[in-house]
Amino acid sequence: MALRLVSRKLGSRFFSIPSSSSQLHSHATSFGFKEVKEEDKSQLVSNVFSNVASNYDLMNDLMSGGLHRLWKDRLVSKLNPFPQMKHLDVAGGTGDVAFRILETVKSIKYRAIQDPLDDHLLEETQIYVCDINPNMLNVGKKRAIERGYGEDKSLVWVEGDAEALGFQDQSMDGYTIAFGIRNVTHIEKVLSEAYRVLKRGGRFLCLELSHVEVPVFKDIYDYYSFSIIPALGELVAGDRESYQYLVESIRRFPPQGDGLQGMKTQLRISIGLR
Repeated sequence: MALRLVSRKLGSRFFSIPSSSSQLHSHATSFGFKEVKEEDKSQLVSNVFSNVASNYDLMNDLMSGGLHRLWKDRLVSKLNPFPQMKHLDVAGGTGDVAFRILETVKSIKYRAIQDPLDDHLLEETQIYVCDINPNMLNVGKKRAIERGYGEDKSLVWVEGDAEALGFQDQSMDGYTIAFGIRNVTHIEKVLSEAYRVLKRGGRFLCLELSHVEVPVFKDIYDYYSFSIIPALGELVAGDRESYQYLVESIRRFPPQGDGLQGMKTQLRISIGLR
């Protein structure tokens, strides 16, 4: 399964504002292979993730053969977490990325020379897990309790919209979004909000599935995506349609070259409007 990892350090340089018509925006009203009204998409996506929440992590393991764990490990290693950081993980309701960030911070603190004056460092670390779907957040909170993080003040669970974040300007050291940006209605708004909440020099990392271009592997990938994954969803989660949407949403997301260029274009718009 293909993987796209975008890591970008956001600086203060202003760019010229290009035309707002872009390939990314043209996909804003797609719901899988269907075209829907913009005002309807958010609820349709919410319904999908409400349906898959309880089996989300199990299905990720089955669909990727466990590779999603390695991809998320790499995402966090690129983020380079540190004690006292303020981080926002968007569309991360089940906590997979947030737990990795917290564990990395704890590991750094454990390895450091113990100093009573530094005991507050971990407590001041704030990792905000933001998801628009309360069912996904509930799964994450339950997993946090199972991992012994139920009372950890470093984890903050927030129900919120990636297109209209309830955080102050320049308040975050880092921003991650894993397997979530293709599900939003307006990618340009998500990028604008990410830029708004990040401090100067803050890090934006996006992890997303992408297209397979090699002909033979593409045929195998397409067969697996459209025949095996929906069948797994029906067998394991009793929900074929939601997983049909998920694989379709990957195909509707722009391919590697166009997608990366489009995201850079939208990022320049965001920076220019700041």
